[in-house]
Amino acid sequence: MDEDDYSPSNSVTSVNSLASLLREKLQSIPQKIRKKPSDYKLKAFVALMFLAVAFFIGFAYVLYHQQAHSKTYFRNVQLNEPKRLIRIYNEDDVEILKANLAVGVQGKIKAFPCLPEDRRNGSQCLEWLHTLRFYMKSQPHDPGLDNTTCYSIHWQALRPDVTPTDCFDWGDTKVHWYGGGQSFNLTWPLDAGSISFTPFVTGDMQKSQWGNLLTRYFINTKGAAIIVDEETPLHVAVKPDTKEICIRAKYDDFAFANKITEFPEMRYNICTSIDMKSLHTSIHSHRSSPLWDGLKPADMQTLDSLISEPVWQIAPRFKHELQAETIAKYTEDVINLGFLKQGHVLINEHWQNEIGDLEVDKSRFETLNVTVDKLHRRGFKVAFTIQPFISTESQNFAETVQKRLLVSERNSDRRIPALTRFKSLPSAGVLDITNNRSVPWILDKLQAVIDEYHIDSFYFDLGTAYDIPHYYRCESFLINPDHYKTIFTKTFEKALNIIGVSSAISLPRPPIFVSLPPFESSWEAMRRVIPTMLTYGVNGFPFLMPGAVGGDIYWPGSEQFLPSSKGSMDPMNITQENGIDLPERELYMRWLQMATFLPVMKFTHLPSKYNDERVLEMAKNLTLLRQKLVTPLLLKYKREALEEGLPLIRPLWQVSGGEAAPRVDDEFALGDELVVAPVLHQGQTTREVYLPAGLWQDGIDNSLRKGNRWMHEYKVPVDKVAYFIRRPDDLRFR
Repeated sequence: MDEDDYSPSNSVTSVNSLASLLREKLQSIPQKIRKKPSDYKLKAFVALMFLAVAFFIGFAYVLYHQQAHSKTYFRNVQLNEPKRLIRIYNEDDVEILKANLAVGVQGKIKAFPCLPEDRRNGSQCLEWLHTLRFYMKSQPHDPGLDNTTCYSIHWQALRPDVTPTDCFDWGDTKVHWYGGGQSFNLTWPLDAGSISFTPFVTGDMQKSQWGNLLTRYFINTKGAAIIVDEETPLHVAVKPDTKEICIRAKYDDFAFANKITEFPEMRYNICTSIDMKSLHTSIHSHRSSPLWDGLKPADMQTLDSLISEPVWQIAPRFKHELQAETIAKYTEDVINLGFLKQGHVLINEHWQNEIGDLEVDKSRFETLNVTVDKLHRRGFKVAFTIQPFISTESQNFAETVQKRLLVSERNSDRRIPALTRFKSLPSAGVLDITNNRSVPWILDKLQAVIDEYHIDSFYFDLGTAYDIPHYYRCESFLINPDHYKTIFTKTFEKALNIIGVSSAISLPRPPIFVSLPPFESSWEAMRRVIPTMLTYGVNGFPFLMPGAVGGDIYWPGSEQFLPSSKGSMDPMNITQENGIDLPERELYMRWLQMATFLPVMKFTHLPSKYNDERVLEMAKNLTLLRQKLVTPLLLKYKREALEEGLPLIRPLWQVSGGEAAPRVDDEFALGDELVVAPVLHQGQTTREVYLPAGLWQDGIDNSLRKGNRWMHEYKVPVDKVAYFIRRPDDLRFR
């Protein structure tokens, strides 16, 4: 081949020739074949449209059948019968509550409308044959409950092996639950902990039971609340794995052994409002009568004195160490401090020789009447602790057995008392408060003590449900063992001056305060005080009495802790008080800082016992702060509590909104005007502080702080406490 054959001109000619040849071949193809690619596109488009239409038809079919099974009741309630799923919406059509109903019922049992004879006026009624019957009703609007709507739900088991169980879902991570009570595994909010199905009765938190104060009331951050009827044999579980709070009606052989109906029934109300704060306020402010109704001037004076004056809890380690001289010496030490008010001297149950004597042990208190008179002249008030328990060693045990004044044992001779253990008592009977003969017997005993020793008041140590004999039987019917303490308190609240009770399931009449559960002397225990205080306040108890500064003290044999054997003791403090090591110094200081802002200040150990000028100086400054700032605010919000039932100590979400506020468990507000953020960890001098919306004045350096934000690494010296006072918004421009 010549070199010219590879020239550029020859290459171009070759390409043009190929193009011409291709054009000729394409023109020779029949017209139908050349249009085929366009046909493919059209067919593909038609097929795609067909699939889309089929999908939407199928989706509509599924949605239709789902809606066909879901019925809307009372406008804002939707029930899917096959799935037993209920959804409740607010006025803005936002879902605020979702619950799985009749959990545990096996199989897809179909629901049918109830027979005419089983229906009730105004209620929607469904029956799962031979299993459960379900009633739901919209409650008539109550003018006192602004923007609040309530629905009643009633489950009837139709055979003995069925236990009605409903579970409320918090799968939305922005939903939190509060209320109910406290347990060792529960904290703030309620959904942050866990507890398996447990009878909803008071108990010992250290034993993974519910605590000393319970209310059948649960509320979530979306504005929905559950209020369970007191006659329901209630068991409650908090399940973090499935993100549910579950309630169940179930009879057992102790807590709910007294059957009201043949098979378990569960009744509760669901209430909704525009938001959690509005709902909570409307529920607790709407009572049959305000708390002040029926209070006498003396009751108001006692209430004010408990807020403005300390409670001095005298608790030597051993019973024989509690004598008239012990009380006199303790009160002299209080007076020598020079800056603390006199207040109430609370003497535990060992003013008696044996629990249940209801008579002063004169071998240890020969001059008690002289001592009490001296205390009165010094400005102190004296309170005795009493219990409904009668030790088998008591001089009154034989008499109460003979007169049949004690709780008897179920399925046994009524003349035989049922025995139990209580604190250090290995064996004790329980006074049957439902027996009409018991009340005058107790009152006669206590009136004799009042007349001889001029005692000012009493403190009721009622124990918990588990302190009642397991197979108890009373003269009159009890719904559950907790019902006992309610009857006991109500029986004597008008006849005696009572300053406090150790346990409750219903709000006692003021000036009675309800105590927090005992906490050991440790940093971990101190961190439980605020969540417990907040939970009990949400439960509707405004007047709460915390434990002693630095931790509580127990007697040997009480199955409880002693500071000398458990907790944080001061390794640098070689002195003891009444044979008990003092709490660790820093712990005591931080605890005192927190307690300064709580409704009642209770002391066992005086700050002077540390022989540390820094501790003493801090105590003086905190006392002055309480007198000038805290006490006036507590007395101001006391009026709100008496009128509307609102707590004195409030969670931050009750002060203002904000996404962070519902989870804050280490701060609290006093009313709406003061936010307190104590240091709760050993060795720390900084902490994170969340301020609600508004303008706040720093209590440490008096600077103004903008709210609705976190303050990081906020400095809190060991002798200071972080607190913030609400100020008018325009103050920053002055």
